[in-house]
Parts: sequence; C-alpha cells; structure tokens
Amino acid sequence: MFTTDNKLKSFSYWFYYGYIVLILLFTAGPLIVTFILAFNSNESASFPWQGFTLDWFSSSTPDRVGLFDDVRMMSAVGTSLKVATVVTIISILLGVNNAFLFVREKFVGKEFMYMLMLGPLVVPGVVLGTSILSFTHSIANSLDSAMGFGAGSFLRPGFWLVVFGQVSFVATTTTLVITARLRKFDISLEEAAMDLGTTQAQAIRLITLRFLMPAVIGAAIVAFLFSFENFNTTYFLSGADNSTTVPIILYSRLRFGITPQINAVSVLLMVSTGILGGLAALFQKSDD
Repeated sequence: MFTTDNKLKSFSYWFYYGYIVLILLFTAGPLIVTFILAFNSNESASFPWQGFTLDWFSSSTPDRVGLFDDVRMMSAVGTSLKVATVVTIISILLGVNNAFLFVREKFVGKEFMYMLMLGPLVVPGVVLGTSILSFTHSIANSLDSAMGFGAGSFLRPGFWLVVFGQVSFVATTTTLVITARLRKFDISLEEAAMDLGTTQAQAIRLITLRFLMPAVIGAAIVAFLFSFENFNTTYFLSGADNSTTVPIILYSRLRFGITPQINAVSVLLMVSTGILGGLAALFQKSDD
C-alpha cells in the first residue's frame, strides 16, 4: 500500500527522468536528424529515407555536388582554419602574458583593468562587431588621409579585421583559463630553481610554463572552436576578399533553404567539435 510520501517520490522520479528525456530530445534531436539526413539519398534534404549515400560528401554522380566538390565551401573551410589558427596563436600569447600580469604584478587600477578585460564576454557579438567596424573604419580613413590611399587597408573588412575582432573576445577566454591555472602555481618552485643558479626567465620557461601547459593546450582548443564557429562578430567584419568563413557561407545558403550539402557540413562540424571538445575536457581534467 502506497503512502502519500511514496506517491510523491514516484511522481518526482518520473517527472525528473521525463524532464531529462525532453531536454535530450530538444537538444540532441535536431543533431541526430541532421546526421541521418546527411547520408540520405533524398535530394530534398528531408525524409522519407531513400537509401544510404555518401554523395553529399563526395559525389559519385555528375548531377550531384558533394561537400568536397564544392569549391566555394571548401575555400570557406580553408579560410576558417586559417583565421582560427591565427586567432588561437595570438590569443594564447595574450592569455599567457595577461595571466602573468594579473597574477604576478601589482599596479594601480589592476582590478579595474581585469573587469574591463571581461567586457567582451558580456557584450553581444552584434554590438561588438559593429563597434569594432565603426572604430577601425574611422582609423583607416585617418591613415588613408595622412599617409595615402591604402595605408589603412588592414583595418578594412577582411581577413585581418576578422582576426582582430575575434581576438578581442577569444583572448579574454584564454586569459581566464590560463590565469586560473597560474593561481595554483607555487612560486617557491621558481625561487628554488633560482637558488640553484637559473635565471628567472629560465625558471619560468622550464618550470612555470610546463606547469601551465595543460591549461594552455585546453585554452588553445577552446579558442580554436570559438573562432571557427563564430558568426555574429565575423559577419560584420568579413569583406569581399578571402575572409568568408564557414558560418557566413552557411548563413547565406540557409536563406534559400536547407540542402544535403549543408547537412554534410553540419556533420563534419559536429564530429570535429566533439573531438576537440573531448580533448579540451581531457586537458581541463589534467589541469585540475
């Protein structure tokens, strides 16, 4: 015989697991459907299932264009990889430098500067992109007027402006990750190394940076993912040159409907993001 407490516990049990199932369906359901449709032979990129095919990745028939046969899409993938690589390198260098600045140094306005650094994380990407575009446009015009036409071209919408725009918020993330690791470091290890005859630079290179390496690698993976998949900021800063990234070209094509090629791109992004995210989690675990 069930008591009132038992009934409440039974209701709570089913409500909890029902809620979990609904959340999983809501979040993972679209990803699963997209994954299935990427291998469906149906050209409308929808059900019903018409047979398994890899044509949407690399076409075996002349009337179909696979992902790897799409010159414009592959160019966007290459651009995204180049942008993400440059952004990651710059952001890691800034992150390490900022970590030492905020952990080791004492100066007036330190807390204010730290809070200011966090600004890009709370500012919407649209606002950040338009602000950077307006700011750099003014500087580029001034450089062109003072030094001649073309002097401010690197501040015009294009590859380098996309890089600068993404670094403005990605470097904040790398700084937070590396700073958290550096706060755990026992500085007496550096002092012991210097007592044994090493310089401070050698102690930092041989001891401190090795201690920071798990956080650096994890931050680099996160920075790469943030850069590769960024849309809001990149949309306003990309130009007509070779600065079109994968999220931008996907957005331009989605306006005309979903195609099997888009599903194929989504599958590659899901797989690569999952692998890199898993690696980041492993390094983050070793950081703990």
